Amino acid sequence: MRRYTQLTLEQRYQIQALLKTGHRYREMARVLGVHASTISREVRRNQGCRGYRPQQAHRITLARRHTKARRRIPMETWHRVDRLLQEEWSPEQISGWLRTCQGSSVSHEWIYQHVLHDKWAQGTLSRHLRCQRHRRKRYGTYSCRGQLRNRVSIEERPAVVARRARLGDWEVDTMIGKGHQQALVSLTERKSRLSLLAKVVRKSADAVATAVIALLKPLALPLHTLTSDNGKEFAHHERIAQALKVRFLFAHPYASWERGLNENTNGLIRQYFPKHRTFTTVTEEAIRIVMNKLNNRPRKVLGFKTPNQVCFGMTPSVALAS
Repeated sequence: MRRYTQLTLEQRYQIQALLKTGHRYREMARVLGVHASTISREVRRNQGCRGYRPQQAHRITLARRHTKARRRIPMETWHRVDRLLQEEWSPEQISGWLRTCQGSSVSHEWIYQHVLHDKWAQGTLSRHLRCQRHRRKRYGTYSCRGQLRNRVSIEERPAVVARRARLGDWEVDTMIGKGHQQALVSLTERKSRLSLLAKVVRKSADAVATAVIALLKPLALPLHTLTSDNGKEFAHHERIAQALKVRFLFAHPYASWERGLNENTNGLIRQYFPKHRTFTTVTEEAIRIVMNKLNNRPRKVLGFKTPNQVCFGMTPSVALAS
């Protein structure tokens, strides 16, 4: 006697084809290698107003299975997941933090499924996910303007920087708003992933240098190196190096991977300040909120510690998660 098993989507397409050609249930069962009662039950329970359709039948079965499945994760945990998603934590960050700090086991795949079901129910959790669509790299013409004076190549950077074995090695970049009106200066510490942001009215070398010095000088952290691209806004690199007592280094032209951490961090920041937004409306309070979000977010590469924990030993604010 054959055991009853759930049908696959491919088998459901076979059932549809056999139904259209007028086969009986017993004949269909022999073709699919299942019991005739399986075919009968499938057609009876899963057909709609327009007859039996494989995709619809498959969705009905999965929904039925989901509603009958025993919940192994308490609703209290899901409420906590919802609050952390609204803080723009990624499912992987939430999963790792719950495991290491709360003793709860919720895989990131389960969280993605939770977000998907919320989206089907017209919920808003999916809007807090970082990646909303596929990115497409833009290719353009390269700048042929002159080189920066007295620039020091990344080739002279100490090997310890690449190993991320110490605090104090930074990457710096600028981000432009819509219409090239105003800009953000973005700094990222290589070991801890600490992020600093400041707005400048113009992307001039003087304004950028002033912003970099103002961001780094008050920090109670060591300062060793600062690596940037070859943008003209870093023409005052010698002023920055002298004021902060750091080595200012430049990546090779068109080699963004040499500052991969900064490029990735800029992608995180764009979630809050997208390219189509003019930066004239960005307030200092908004910048502070984004910095707090990034620096209090657990990172997988840090063993699910936050940048603030690694740099300053600060425990992340978990009021929303407690």
